[in-house]
Amino acid sequence: MAKVTVLLCFCVLAVFGSVKAHTEKGKVGIYELKRGDMSLKFTNWGATLVSFVLPDKNGKLIDIVLGYDTINQYKNDTTYFGAIVGRVANRIKGAQFKLNGHTYKLVPNEGKNMLHGGPKGYADVVWEVTKYQNKGHKPHIVFSYHSFDGEEGFPGEILVTVRYTLLAENQVTVVMKAKNIGNKATPVNIANHAYWNLGGHNRGGILSEKIQIFASNYTPVDSDLIPTGKIEAVKGTPFDFLKPKAIGSRTKQLPKGYDINYALDGVHGGKIRKAAVLHDEKSGIEMELSTNAPGLQFYTGNMIKDVKGKDGFVYKAHAALCLETQWYPDYLNQPDFPQSIVEPRKNYKHVMLYKFSTH
Repeated sequence: MAKVTVLLCFCVLAVFGSVKAHTEKGKVGIYELKRGDMSLKFTNWGATLVSFVLPDKNGKLIDIVLGYDTINQYKNDTTYFGAIVGRVANRIKGAQFKLNGHTYKLVPNEGKNMLHGGPKGYADVVWEVTKYQNKGHKPHIVFSYHSFDGEEGFPGEILVTVRYTLLAENQVTVVMKAKNIGNKATPVNIANHAYWNLGGHNRGGILSEKIQIFASNYTPVDSDLIPTGKIEAVKGTPFDFLKPKAIGSRTKQLPKGYDINYALDGVHGGKIRKAAVLHDEKSGIEMELSTNAPGLQFYTGNMIKDVKGKDGFVYKAHAALCLETQWYPDYLNQPDFPQSIVEPRKNYKHVMLYKFSTH
């Protein structure tokens, strides 16, 4: 998929301490959060997670997310490595939807459909850094973006913020918020598109990692990966990860890998509950993910093909996986799916909590 780029200042900033003032408009930088042996780096291009370094079971520091060495590579990226995607993540059939009696035509960027907000979604804009503190009890950074009425065809004007916070005991929160400041209702479904390999970004593959997904049902898709509208049980299918299993244990049934939405269990009143647990035997690192969102897109990097990443390492298919908590794909055209429509003066809030340990 081709992406639209914007001519901006290409400088990379080394930023330390506490930043109270807003970033200079149009400038793109690199920012670090550090607590103990855990270090996260970001760029405000796409509010993107660039690196995630922590010790394995032997104390060796490894980087467990895919990414690039330069800002320019992120600007030309087609994989969404580490980015925040929206206004509506995942796919919208026919790049259109109806809301309050009006049909909205969006900008397609995957055949006739829209993916992750269109050719210039939130992954391809400069976010403002409005809060930044890389020391103290809770190191954090807040990215903000003003999404205008009509952007990529979406109605309504919203203010979006994404806050990454390092908590005690190897925990990280990602809080994505949006406030509708316009006079039109609008769909909002913002997602984090990090690519994880708990053995290290340069380890080579994730098919041996074990995953548990707390979902009894999934949403089947057609040949364009658009949900059919059905919600079916995972039992007796290759999508059943209710108990921990190696990701590559069903390669004969699904040779290309996974790219599917799970209907998470325990969706009651938007409470945060466990969505998935991922474990790598060699590194000993385990990642537990919790969320308040109703869905989880499990994607095994099927379409990665010879992408030159960090330190010149070449990423191939299944080099990493994505666990994107979200509202279901194409929910705007599926009235029986959970809906995320933000009315004027109302708010959207999407929370992810990561807990890391070694075993």
